[in-house]
Amino acid sequence: QVQLVESGGGLVQPGGSLRLSCAASRSISSNYAMGWYRQAPGKQRELVARISSAGTTYADSVKGRFTISRDNAKNTVYLQMNSLKPEDTAVYYCNAGPSLYISGASWGQGTQVTVSS
Repeated sequence: QVQLVESGGGLVQPGGSLRLSCAASRSISSNYAMGWYRQAPGKQRELVARISSAGTTYADSVKGRFTISRDNAKNTVYLQMNSLKPEDTAVYYCNAGPSLYISGASWGQGTQVTVSS
């Protein structure tokens, strides 16, 4: 399995922005999907966004506010989060796997995002 390391989380006010990064320990084919999931306290882990050469997919709750992108040369995937809301507060996890629509076996350790005034 590939090792994934997230960074970029923190505390931000409602309406603010953050950019998360996830670096993979080795080269990953562009056909291989990378993405972000999040888990809030007391809730199940949920998809935020995924990207591969086949396209992108987003949760309805983040469409128009979050953008996923990928730099294959750096083996890194990014999540630009704009217009953040308190309900976006969660631990965000990076994931890699062969499918654009199903989470893979490789997970990062998570990074905390807190949206609060």
